[in-house]
Amino acid sequence: MGIGTSSRNSRSRRSRRAAMAEINVTPLVDVMLVLLIIFMVTVTLPAVGVPVELPESRAAPVEEQPDQITISIDRAGVIFIEDTAVPAGGLPAALEALDRGGEQPLVVLRGDRSLDYGRVMQVMGELGRAGFTSISLVTDGSVSAP
Repeated sequence: MGIGTSSRNSRSRRSRRAAMAEINVTPLVDVMLVLLIIFMVTVTLPAVGVPVELPESRAAPVEEQPDQITISIDRAGVIFIEDTAVPAGGLPAALEALDRGGEQPLVVLRGDRSLDYGRVMQVMGELGRAGFTSISLVTDGSVSAP
C-alpha cells in the first residue's frame, strides 16, 4: 500500500506542475495589437514636415509611392528636397545627387499658394532638365468649383 500512495502523490505533483507551466497569451496579444495600431498610425502620417499653404483644387488625389521624391517651396521661395533646404542656386546639383535607382521616381511638387507662378515654373524647368519627367503638383481639396 505504501507504493500505491507514493504514486498518487507523484501524480498530483505532476498535475500541479503542468497547470503552472501554462502561459497566458492574452496580454501578449493585447500588447501586439496596440503596437500594430501605433505602427499603422505613424506610417500613414505625412512624411514631409515643411509647412506649406497649398492652393485649393478639385483634382483627384495622387496616391503616395514609396520611392517618390517630395520637393517643397515655402512662402519665402526656399526649396526643400524632403526636409532638407537647398541653398540658393544649388537645385541642379542637389537633383543630380539624388539616387534614382533603376527607374524614374515620381516627383511630388508642393508650392505655397502665395508664390509667384514663375518661381514654381523655374523649379519645374530644373526638374525637367535633370531628367525628372513624372511630376505631380500637390493641392488641398476644395468643395466648390472655381
